[in-house]
Amino acid sequence: MSIALSLRHVSKTYSTGGRTFKALDNVDLDIEEGKLVVILGPSGAGKSTLLNLIGGMDSPSEGTIMAGGTVISRYSENELADYRAANVGFIFQFYNILPTLTVLENVNLVADLSRDALDGAQALKAVGLEEHLDKFPNQLSGGEQQRVSIARAITKNPTMLLCDEPTGALDSATGVTILKLLKELFADVADVVVRLKNGRIRSVSVVEDPKSIDDVEW
Repeated sequence: MSIALSLRHVSKTYSTGGRTFKALDNVDLDIEEGKLVVILGPSGAGKSTLLNLIGGMDSPSEGTIMAGGTVISRYSENELADYRAANVGFIFQFYNILPTLTVLENVNLVADLSRDALDGAQALKAVGLEEHLDKFPNQLSGGEQQRVSIARAITKNPTMLLCDEPTGALDSATGVTILKLLKELFADVADVVVRLKNGRIRSVSVVEDPKSIDDVEW
């Protein structure tokens, strides 16, 4: 299987209050196409920084990031914006949907950003919201609002879908439902676990026989 994403000697240094610290420190990582990758680590381990770099929302201080055979770590801000628009779907802990737009309007916002966008109504049907197209976000439950954000992400038809704690703002039952939905949408993927600590990768392991989501203790 081909490599979709490759990081070599990637570090990210931030400066604040006259001090500097490394959010990521000399990270090497290869991700194959079709893999579902889970990034674990304590608060401050560098998880969000890694996602930001992979997703083209930030650039590394050192090292090389290659996506789809192209070195994106050398991109300008405009080139990174084009890369995000064409290739990356984002699902965040907080839904980031606009309260003054309907469900369908929120999803269709991304259609103009992608050359290969899917039909927004079909994406909402895929996540079970076909009867809520004309509702506003405040008329939906938390789980339904997260489904809107998932539909918006898949409408872009991205080559990469990044989820930053997508169930963190939900109760456990709704979180299970959302994880099941994500698994169903990408049912043919394998599972890889990357463990981060203090900005460094501690381990990368393939889960040969992953548990069913129903079997996980919450």
